[in-house]
Amino acid sequence: MADIHSTAIVDPRAKIAEDVVIGPYATVGPDVELAAGVELRSHAYVWGRTSLGEGTRVFPFAVLGEEPQDKSFSGESTTLLIGRENVIREHVTIHVGTPKGGGCTRIGNDNLIMNGVHVGHDTQIGSHCIVASQCAIAGHVEVQDHAVVGGLSGIHQFARIGESSMVAALSGVTKDAPPFSLVAGERATLRGVNVVGLKRRGASPDSRRQVRRAYQILFHSKLRLEPALERVREEDLDSPEVARLLAFLESSRRGFSR
Repeated sequence: MADIHSTAIVDPRAKIAEDVVIGPYATVGPDVELAAGVELRSHAYVWGRTSLGEGTRVFPFAVLGEEPQDKSFSGESTTLLIGRENVIREHVTIHVGTPKGGGCTRIGNDNLIMNGVHVGHDTQIGSHCIVASQCAIAGHVEVQDHAVVGGLSGIHQFARIGESSMVAALSGVTKDAPPFSLVAGERATLRGVNVVGLKRRGASPDSRRQVRRAYQILFHSKLRLEPALERVREEDLDSPEVARLLAFLESSRRGFSR
């Protein structure tokens, strides 16, 4: 059976796997689901329609599943879904979604969310991401797989952080950060290709070459976007990474860092 400290407050309606560990003074609400191997450290607080996947660990004073910071929210039944093997450190806050934003805030698998991070309503974070200390991620943000967000950064609502991109510490991201990019600055601008991130993901030397060439055409040729996209296609840069980069840029709503 679950190991629940005598001082923890756990609603009997919560769905808790047998090997869950709940520490002193932790709080678990009636609509919470905790999968196998979940660990809530002392004073962790999990509320709302929130589910935590297998092996996720939540550290002291984290608050998961509370109402969103949105004046239009009026108690609707929305959710927070957190996948498996995540590490959620001290004082992190992650809220449920809103009806106008799809109703679900979602965190994938194997993410490290460091102390003091805020993840706003309806945000979608992929898998294998690192969000460093004291970052503020607004509502409706998308953070794709393998992204890294440096400490004390702020991500504007509706902005996207592309896969395997790296946001430098102290950056303000108001436009989309393209996949495989390095962005930095008070209003973050493009600083290069995240070659290290591509290597860590196992991208071949030819794929890395193609991504660098695509970036040269897209961001250094002084071509407008549509001609630049056409030029990339004409050069037969056909790696999967380049295809995903082009699809990301073509689907941008806020524009992207230059």
